[in-house]
Amino acid sequence: MSATSAAVRSPSPSPSPAAARSGDVAAPEWLVARRREALAHFEGAGYPTRHDEDWHYTSVSAIADSHYAPVPKRRHDAEVHEPRHAPLVEPVVVLVDGEVDLERSRLDAVPHGLTVRTMAEALSAGDDLVRKHLTTLAPPDRDAFTALNTAHFRDGVVIEVANDAEVNEPLHVLHLVSASAMGAQVTPRLLIVAGRNSRSTVLETFSGPDDARYFTNAVTEVALEDGATLYHARIQQEGASAHHVGTVEVTQARDSHFVSFSFAAGAALSRANIHTVLAGPGCGATLNGLYMLDGDQHCDHQTRIEHSQPDTFSRELYKGILDGASHGVFNGKVYVHPVAQKTDGKQTNNTLLLSPKAQIDTKPQLEIFADDVKCTHGATVGQLDETATFYMKSRGVGAAMTRQLLTYAFAAEVLETIEHEALRDGLEALALERYTTV
Repeated sequence: MSATSAAVRSPSPSPSPAAARSGDVAAPEWLVARRREALAHFEGAGYPTRHDEDWHYTSVSAIADSHYAPVPKRRHDAEVHEPRHAPLVEPVVVLVDGEVDLERSRLDAVPHGLTVRTMAEALSAGDDLVRKHLTTLAPPDRDAFTALNTAHFRDGVVIEVANDAEVNEPLHVLHLVSASAMGAQVTPRLLIVAGRNSRSTVLETFSGPDDARYFTNAVTEVALEDGATLYHARIQQEGASAHHVGTVEVTQARDSHFVSFSFAAGAALSRANIHTVLAGPGCGATLNGLYMLDGDQHCDHQTRIEHSQPDTFSRELYKGILDGASHGVFNGKVYVHPVAQKTDGKQTNNTLLLSPKAQIDTKPQLEIFADDVKCTHGATVGQLDETATFYMKSRGVGAAMTRQLLTYAFAAEVLETIEHEALRDGLEALALERYTTV
């Protein structure tokens, strides 16, 4: 996709009456109203263009021009495309085309301390927790893609972590597509509510076939109660012709900690929005990520950490490896409210360019309205270290292997920040395979 092409503000097809439903269960009136609000917002604003500050370096014309309609309800006999790589952690919940597939899921294997329900089940039960948080943490007027997801999602997953639960096993949510989704828009929705003083891990993996054109538009809403810690990882390995926009909206209460890792290696065009509001004193956010691109891939990471209470902290490290004619974008914003004294924030973006045609647009930002803070940010862009390259060649290591090993070492630094051993080992293996195969 051309980095200079402009998107047009063309609306998507209006939802059918089924858009006011979740799974096979009629949506409650409050959700029907939110869907109407979402559709009205999208029809008024349309898709973002490069004139929008947050989309200055990314054109969505490839998505807008494709006129992706909501994916039809999957036929039972439709072929499902299995993951291109073995799952890093055994999947427990599997969504196909944005709907929970009970036959492929293993809900009996949900770790103790977690409650997992389909969105349809939770809505049918009239759950107050769902009404409190769903479409509230990520409101319909947040942006065009959140609006589209709100208008069109028909199912999803609701994950609750019990108060004081110490959940050592990760919950893996695996997103797949079927033949029904080819040329269509898939809109999975997740809601995660972590109870007081709980500790848990949720992994989301997005996978699809290389030879199919489809659009994944995913939204995950997260509420962390007092003292909760959530490790959340997004593994984006969509097909080479796919488009992907994923949004994670988080609200944090007192003394909570949100730890995020974003891994992006797939899709022709992808965007990851990770936003968190540190809404209670003493809480913190750690956002790390790695994007590995080649060919004509375009990958955009947008992060926003909003310090709205005193004595909060944030740490952010994103690394990118760009080869071919790929284009990476990192736009990270740390916003400190006047009341957020004693804020401690650090933000870093490092990018390795392996090709003269690869490009990166990096824009770490600080907006500080408090006077007693400690905040830093920085970015580096470069090629492989010449000294290290010379050293390895002088020891008899060939040029190709030198390039691959130094590239892997660059990636390994951020991968080592992942605390969960199986996830860390799995992503390291993917990076090693990509950069050391000769």
